[in-house]
Amino acid sequence: MRIDLAGRTAVVTGSSQGIGLAVATGLAEAGARVVLTGRGRKRLDAAADGLRGSVPGADVLAVACDLTTERGEEQLYEAVPAVDVLVNNLGVFASRPPLEITDEEWRTYFETNVLSAVRLIRRYLPGMTDRGWGRVLNVASDSAIVIPAEMIHYGMSKTALLAVSRGFAKEAAGTGVTVNSVIAGPTHTGGVEDFVRELVGDDLPWDEAQREFMRRHRPQSLVQRLIEPEEIAHMIVYLSSPQASATTGAAVRVDGGYIDSIVP
Repeated sequence: MRIDLAGRTAVVTGSSQGIGLAVATGLAEAGARVVLTGRGRKRLDAAADGLRGSVPGADVLAVACDLTTERGEEQLYEAVPAVDVLVNNLGVFASRPPLEITDEEWRTYFETNVLSAVRLIRRYLPGMTDRGWGRVLNVASDSAIVIPAEMIHYGMSKTALLAVSRGFAKEAAGTGVTVNSVIAGPTHTGGVEDFVRELVGDDLPWDEAQREFMRRHRPQSLVQRLIEPEEIAHMIVYLSSPQASATTGAAVRVDGGYIDSIVP
């Protein structure tokens, strides 16, 4: 399958590292003009330079902004007023004893993981529907369905994102625009490495620590390993393509079989 996104502009939020950067790289390889976003200019510029190095000829723009705020959303729109592919990847996670999660933490998780996506969909969806083509992808998590006891606030935010995706897909019905969520399973990123170490300790070599984490905390996984960011990116690039025109309102799983269900 040859995916051609030449002439399309794609915004990927939270894309200075991890899944976001892998997605941006995949979209650039398919020919899209890619917009990276993040709060730290130095890290963002380094990511953009790395992407250009790995994808010769890539058209890359880096926009430093805080998308957890209305002003940040405005700054992105001012820099990029028309978008064909929107990938809402921005998110935070951390473990926390359930009864110790404060009101402020609940608000932070909702505003970062859900409301930032809603703002951008609200901003860019009308242009997509006017042009008769567009793709919105919201990066959710297995935690949306299998709520982890150690981070209920994170699971809540990802469950909300599934509802957001389904609802906006209905808003875009019949327009040529698709809206989907991607349920990512436990994924190997820098932040997850820290999370794994927090739960299983610092004394084990990484490969052993990863296996111990999966055995103790994610035993349902059928691949029995962390998923690599590029594996998530492959699905998102496909869903961003013309070939995925009949997939909308869906929660598509790239979870390594973690969720124990035969229904997508």
